[in-house]
Amino acid sequence: MDEIATAANTSKGGVYFHFPTKDTIFRELMRTTADRLAGKVERAVAAETDPIARAEAGIRTVLLAFAGHRTTARLLLIDAVAAGRAFQTETAIMHARFAGLIRGYLEEAQAAGTIPELDAETTARAWFGALNEIVSRWLLEEKPGRLEDSYPVLRAVLLRSVGVSEARIAAGDPAWHGTAAVRSR
Repeated sequence: MDEIATAANTSKGGVYFHFPTKDTIFRELMRTTADRLAGKVERAVAAETDPIARAEAGIRTVLLAFAGHRTTARLLLIDAVAAGRAFQTETAIMHARFAGLIRGYLEEAQAAGTIPELDAETTARAWFGALNEIVSRWLLEEKPGRLEDSYPVLRAVLLRSVGVSEARIAAGDPAWHGTAAVRSR
């Protein structure tokens, strides 16, 4: 708490005034981090007009955000689950929020006729689960590779699951090629 107070340029009492316990600080950190990630995803998706490109932008953004912030990702996806009931509730809310974003994008793609009718709620949970599993496994590895290297396969699996054509999947994500070049410099 002393370190937080110093970093915030306030007293320890000032920190406790706003955050009566360490748990409240941690939950606020989870919410703020989730807000930032959701904002990044929403901005990336909004920059695209094609529903499939929007899906690719969302997947790509999540993987790149977590790849660049491993400690934060571990805090949100691994440590919070083991931190007790209040954190499990907060984690469930966060998961539902992101699954809801995915569901909305899937529903937009259905309305545009880009993908066939499907159960958007279940599909969104499956997509979220796949992303969560890929990132969680990466976080638990002792010597992890690059998280973003999982993108091409994950993209193909998720797009196939909603009926995107093999030709479109094989063409790849044009934005990814530029992203990969920027990252490797």
